[in-house]
Amino acid sequence: MTGSMHLIEIGSRRLLLDCGLMRGRRDEARQRNTHFPFDPATLDAVVLSHAHTDHCGNLPNLVKQGFRGPIYCTPATRDLAAVMLADAGRVQEEDAVVAGVVEPARSGESGPLYTRGDARRAIEQCVTVPYEQDIAIRPDAQLRFRDAGHILGSAITMLTFDHMGRTHRLTFTGDLGRRGLPFLRQPPLVPAADLIICESTYGGRKHDTLEVMAAKMSNVVRGTLGRGGKVLIPAFSLGRTQIVVHFLQLWMRDGILPRLPIYVDSPLATEIAAVHERYTDALEYVPAAGLPPVHHFHTPEEARIVSTQAEPCIIVASGGMCEGGRIIQHLRLHIDDPRTSIVLVSYQAPQSLGAQLLQLRPTIRFHGRNWNKWAEVISINGFSGHADQDDFMALLGPALAETGKIRLVHGEPPQAAALASSLRRIGFSDVAVPHREDHVRVS
Repeated sequence: MTGSMHLIEIGSRRLLLDCGLMRGRRDEARQRNTHFPFDPATLDAVVLSHAHTDHCGNLPNLVKQGFRGPIYCTPATRDLAAVMLADAGRVQEEDAVVAGVVEPARSGESGPLYTRGDARRAIEQCVTVPYEQDIAIRPDAQLRFRDAGHILGSAITMLTFDHMGRTHRLTFTGDLGRRGLPFLRQPPLVPAADLIICESTYGGRKHDTLEVMAAKMSNVVRGTLGRGGKVLIPAFSLGRTQIVVHFLQLWMRDGILPRLPIYVDSPLATEIAAVHERYTDALEYVPAAGLPPVHHFHTPEEARIVSTQAEPCIIVASGGMCEGGRIIQHLRLHIDDPRTSIVLVSYQAPQSLGAQLLQLRPTIRFHGRNWNKWAEVISINGFSGHADQDDFMALLGPALAETGKIRLVHGEPPQAAALASSLRRIGFSDVAVPHREDHVRVS
């Protein structure tokens, strides 16, 4: 699911599709993120699909290790990546300081993977390409971006290249958006190609409809308001926070939810909101009239004061899986308060704190102690910006007649296998789920 990265070799030329940061067990993740399976200095260019760190988060390290070529991306992706990579560099620096104190003997091994300076240098190498414009990245290779509808700036990559007297086509979906979630533009049909590299995050799964999501959220908010409690929503800062806040405002305006103060506790999400303001033409336009305001906390102390006040409110806080971020402070204050509701709107990895919150047990352990889990915990599926099974079938199906191979990436094995099976059933003959460092020939 993390560390998206695909090497394209055309004769002696090398392009990299995405350069994501792998998450997981500390030592394994550091080993994988530090050591690329190729020499970064040999790359001619990078093509970046979008600004989530599992797709762009290791770019500063690539630059640090000798990559000097262009990084092609959309203008919004460049601006969002500048925010995301600066934050990631800060986290790397702070983690290195902590590791040096806790494990001084290993301080040389646990230095920052990269710094904020490395992040700035990566952004300086970005070359922006608007949607639906062809750009020659080599005399015999053309690039075109199409809006993927996943997050602001996300792109489907279409590569056309001449080699050995033939023209070849490659399509990389990046993360594909979903239909029927009016916030960004709807995702387009996936362009046919000799090879389609497609994500599979929600293969075999279906999202709740907007109507179901609204009904569930209404039940939660009204019940919590009746108890005089607070609604806590852990959410990833880029993508999920913006979608959740958007629909909370809409549903309050339309009377589906009672009007409550909405707070966002995420410095990163606040910076991202400023980027969104520069690209309103890429968003589903909703007149501001009648929408309740959204308040952004600027300091942890400001957030703590509001969180400890008696008045009911909704707090959307960073940390989608509750593994870190500002949500932890609010959990410490409210996990043992039966008036509180915790609404999980993101994917929860099996061993994450969010996944443990969903388990039916009376206590939960975090921050070195056991807590009584008396707050109500609810999961609402549907705020995802990823295509689900029905979306994949609708968006990939029309490419059947002109597509050679499909390789399904960026998904847990059961989800990728389920999507592969469905694609074979509708007629795609060469569908596979590759392993790390597998090779595919486009011919």
